[in-house]
Amino acid sequence: MFIEADADVTLEEFGNEFLPPFPCFDELLYNVPGSDGVTDCPLLLIQVTRLKGGGFIFAYRMNHTMSDGIGISIFLNALAEIARGASKPTILPVWCREILCTKDPPKITRVHNEYKQLEPDNKSIFEPYHRSFFFGPSEISAIRALLPQHQAQNSTSFEVLTAFIWRCRTKALQWENQDQEVRLLCIVNARFRRCTFNPPLPKGYYGNAFVFPAAVTTVGKLCNEPIEYALELREKSKG
Repeated sequence: MFIEADADVTLEEFGNEFLPPFPCFDELLYNVPGSDGVTDCPLLLIQVTRLKGGGFIFAYRMNHTMSDGIGISIFLNALAEIARGASKPTILPVWCREILCTKDPPKITRVHNEYKQLEPDNKSIFEPYHRSFFFGPSEISAIRALLPQHQAQNSTSFEVLTAFIWRCRTKALQWENQDQEVRLLCIVNARFRRCTFNPPLPKGYYGNAFVFPAAVTTVGKLCNEPIEYALELREKSKG
């Protein structure tokens, strides 16, 4: 779906830093009535708003069933190149959804904990609050100091911080049942992993190509073991 609009303002009137929360967001990307949810959302909604003085604002909304973040960037880059007058995009978007179709008949080769539904068993009663915690270089270094040398040197900041927060959050929830199963899910880009797809996905494939493997343990183990235990679970799950 494509929408054109005109606004009697200049880009400068929005301020020097065009950052969230965006002013007049509803006017810059129209929320089509009845388009909420997955099944009713347009596959792609684009709105171009022309501004006074010659500029314009390009806004889009995509349906995640069509594409992931990297995929939509491939699609939009191709669209932008054509809009600039190119005869064809540098990377041609490729549909080819049949590449990721399951075998016939389907064959389950591993347990997919990320899809398993759990009934939380926590009788603790507390009032949740929203708080912001900021982790800079010094905080990350302090967490790394808690790890064995090989993990401190070979783990990314994201991995270290994710394991730390998972463990702290679980402790803060004060679970009564120490055998309650808890999980950590992190999105992993499978697009450029040759070992994941054989043959590899085409360069211009713009569909969904990510997985979110689950690290699984119990409340008792996660809270009582040192932080390297949580980090090991995270590292094994993504492998």
